[in-house]
Amino acid sequence: MWSVDEHLADVLTGIAPLPPVELDLLDAQGCRLATDVTAAVDLPPFDNSSMDGYAVRASDGAPAVLAVVGDIAASAGELPEVGPGRAARIMTGAPVPPGADAVAPVEWTDGGTGTGTPADAMTAPVADERVELLRPVAPGAHIRRRGSDISAGTTVLTAGTLLGPTQVGLLAAIGRGTAAVHPRPRVAVLSTGSELVQPGEPIGPGRISDSNSFTLTAAARAAGAEVTRIGGVPDDPAVLRRVLQEQLGRADLIVTSGGVSVGAYDVVKEALQPLHGGEDLGGVDFRRLRMQPGKPQGFGRIGKDGVPLLALPGNPVSAYISFELFVRPLIRTMLGAPDVHRTVVRAVCTADLASPAGRRQFLRGRYGADGTVTPVGGAGSHLVGALALADCLITVPEDTTVLPAGSGVDVVLLTD
Repeated sequence: MWSVDEHLADVLTGIAPLPPVELDLLDAQGCRLATDVTAAVDLPPFDNSSMDGYAVRASDGAPAVLAVVGDIAASAGELPEVGPGRAARIMTGAPVPPGADAVAPVEWTDGGTGTGTPADAMTAPVADERVELLRPVAPGAHIRRRGSDISAGTTVLTAGTLLGPTQVGLLAAIGRGTAAVHPRPRVAVLSTGSELVQPGEPIGPGRISDSNSFTLTAAARAAGAEVTRIGGVPDDPAVLRRVLQEQLGRADLIVTSGGVSVGAYDVVKEALQPLHGGEDLGGVDFRRLRMQPGKPQGFGRIGKDGVPLLALPGNPVSAYISFELFVRPLIRTMLGAPDVHRTVVRAVCTADLASPAGRRQFLRGRYGADGTVTPVGGAGSHLVGALALADCLITVPEDTTVLPAGSGVDVVLLTD
């Protein structure tokens, strides 16, 4: 029997971030940069106003009545010269005109009304307009200097950075329309079993709804993958081999659930073990792990390109816990993520625990803000109701069979 750590190490052997691809910015969202990004331009690209107001010369002082020589919008091209005793109406983001060294907010002026009192807003431009500056302005006031945010040649994002909304916005701001990223792994999720029906279909005798393919698809998406769900492959090795062949070349990773134990209809083992005619797909090793739930597992590489395949047990809790322990780290490695594994914290268990000798047990639990953890449901690998209430896994080591309430335990947090 393999330990959990031995199996995980085998799964991750030879796995590396997927080769970089150049993607449009919005397609790159959620991916990690494959290279550093350097700004080719300054931000802001020119001195501009941070206020609606008047571009002035600070040396004109206040109070002073200034002649308005023009209007400057954010899209302005040609700019008026601001000489002594002159001002230009200017909008937020507009370029500062030559001669001006400060911007007076409109509230510091009479807004061109001639009333000598502070204005709430600018008036419409009129011929021979004058504006009274009511407060003195310091040189450089309310001006955003060129390059004050980012200077050309600066590394703005480093390789490995996750591209979220603000990072995408930064790349757009420096004029980058694409990004070189490690793409999302393409994952094919298959559930096996002739007893499976799809949600919404009638459930007859001996039939159950296919929940595993939905759980694992959602989990793979949450981990950052692009997922193709293939639900309800029947217990026919030839059909399963055909489905797997179809996914080769489309998928970077294949995940199956069910058919890996010692039953008479364990279709995944029959389809992939050479003894049963799986030579054309490659070798998958089916093994038993010293863990509960999730003892039966399969791992190998199939097809000429050696696509990794993880064969998970069919019980819903076993399949999900196996995904968290083995599949998620593989997906995160392919993504180039630094946080490959879930966070593990130490907590105080609020209940007595029992665990089989020689097995690392993973119990569902609720982690408290006070550093405690409370088991949810029992140890059964079919208890999906309890699984949906859990936000962590309580880990009981292989050499521990009894843990009294109040004991410290390792807890795997299932949330980001």
